[in-house]
Amino acid sequence: MAILQLVAVIVILVFLVKPLGAYIFHVFSNEPNRTDKIFGPIERLIYGLTGLKNRAEMSWKRYTLSLILTNVILVAVSYLILRIQKWLPINPNGIDNMESTLSFNTVISFMTNTNLQHYSGETGLSYFSQMAVIMMMMFTSAASGIVVAIAFIRGLTSKGKTLGNFFTDFVKAHTRLLIPMAIIVTLALVALKVPQTLSPTVQATTLEGGTQQIAIGPVASLVSIKHLGTNGGGFMGVNSSHPFENPNPLTNVIEILSMWCIPAALTYTFGRFARNQKQGWVIFSAMLILFVSFLSIVYTSELRGNPALNALGIDASQGNMEGKEVRFGIAQSALFTTVTTAATTGSVNNMHDTLTPLGGLVPLAQMMLNCVFGGDGVGLVNMLMYAILGVFLCGLMVGRTPEFMGRKIEAREMKLVAIAILAHPLIILAPTAIAFLTDLGKGAISNPGFHGISQVLYEYTSSAANNGSGFEGLADNTTFWNVSTGLVMLFGRYVSIVALLGVAGSLAAKQWVPETIGTFRTDTKLFTGILVGIVLIIGALTFLPALVLGPIAEHLTLLK
Repeated sequence: MAILQLVAVIVILVFLVKPLGAYIFHVFSNEPNRTDKIFGPIERLIYGLTGLKNRAEMSWKRYTLSLILTNVILVAVSYLILRIQKWLPINPNGIDNMESTLSFNTVISFMTNTNLQHYSGETGLSYFSQMAVIMMMMFTSAASGIVVAIAFIRGLTSKGKTLGNFFTDFVKAHTRLLIPMAIIVTLALVALKVPQTLSPTVQATTLEGGTQQIAIGPVASLVSIKHLGTNGGGFMGVNSSHPFENPNPLTNVIEILSMWCIPAALTYTFGRFARNQKQGWVIFSAMLILFVSFLSIVYTSELRGNPALNALGIDASQGNMEGKEVRFGIAQSALFTTVTTAATTGSVNNMHDTLTPLGGLVPLAQMMLNCVFGGDGVGLVNMLMYAILGVFLCGLMVGRTPEFMGRKIEAREMKLVAIAILAHPLIILAPTAIAFLTDLGKGAISNPGFHGISQVLYEYTSSAANNGSGFEGLADNTTFWNVSTGLVMLFGRYVSIVALLGVAGSLAAKQWVPETIGTFRTDTKLFTGILVGIVLIIGALTFLPALVLGPIAEHLTLLK
């Protein structure tokens, strides 16, 4: 039955890829379609109010600059709101203003689509802040990632020198994709008893006769976009483990599919833009092979339970249920763990800090690779980056200039790809080392030894991969952790985006090269295997020593 649950969800996801991917293609193809009648008037009104009547095509530099400046303005406004939320409306619980370094960390976290939370949602933010800052950024950060993917795809597949217009794409990502889907998922969650209200906390009488304040609020609307946008920040401190955010197995499946569907569907969108659907299925197949492999590891590890407890003869028939909700069990907890770190969402329905060492290695490894579906948009871009690298290496082996999507891959593109590939481990491993060298970093570790290494490594990996989940035993709401992870989130988001949009701009400006008998095809099963191998080899060479010091060493210790 447990295996059947896993297979059923994966099958549903596969069936969603084509229709959703085709719809996303129609949204961003800039060709007339039936959705224009519904959304066209709304978009024209937005363009008129914002002065965007002339929306010319942009070079990659202008497209990137427009993205960054838009994000900067949203960060500044959001920071101000958090600093003065005590005096703003819709604050029935009287939540105080947020501290400065925590405000910095929070706005950077949500603008970069990371949603790392060093605060507890229901007690740290007013309803106004939850909606005007958190939910707003969940939409805008997801839209930013999606339009980056669309611009990158245009650079690979079009024969022009431009990547489109950022503001047109940004508006369409909201009006035609994220907002309609969020409304549908919100209504489904409300029907399944997820709260959606502006009423203050509810006071209840406990069995001992005491009183308890039960947090409620606009939960369903936040939960819908936190998953659709691969954001992950919870309204409640314990995220989707809380019964108000995720009350039953059906809502669990809805939330899994919500955070998984757009990253998966974008592979089909890529195939449509490339006018070769096999290209899209190759990317999807590589992602799915990696995903199923990691899911198998975490599921079997959690099912077998803790090796140290098993050695004591304790009944392990239910598996490792520490930190998990009984209503989800091992199967749906393992699936949620794998999806939320594959899609770099960061939402959790169980505490990753309590996973077995090999179970905890899976979310770590997926965030380190950062391309096993990945977040909205950026996951596809990262996998296409590995595809370009794979073509380049294969070209070197046979002694010919590598080509991808009809463009020659030359020194400029590979230098930018190298920057993107090397920046990711650098901004993970360097801060991790610094944290161990300072008392400010080491003082946050709650579990010394190998698991403590995993806690720190996980925090920076999650920040760099725009994930936001954590080994929550880490006491991270301090100036050191707020500032350091904030900077890691900034670099993790924008260094790769700028570098890879540069690749797209460079390829878009090149002449298209006709396919010949000597062209290395990238729409075959062989290339799927090459792509999986490239991802694993690069990931292993980069991160295996750090993993050996953390989860692998902890696992071997438990086997003694």
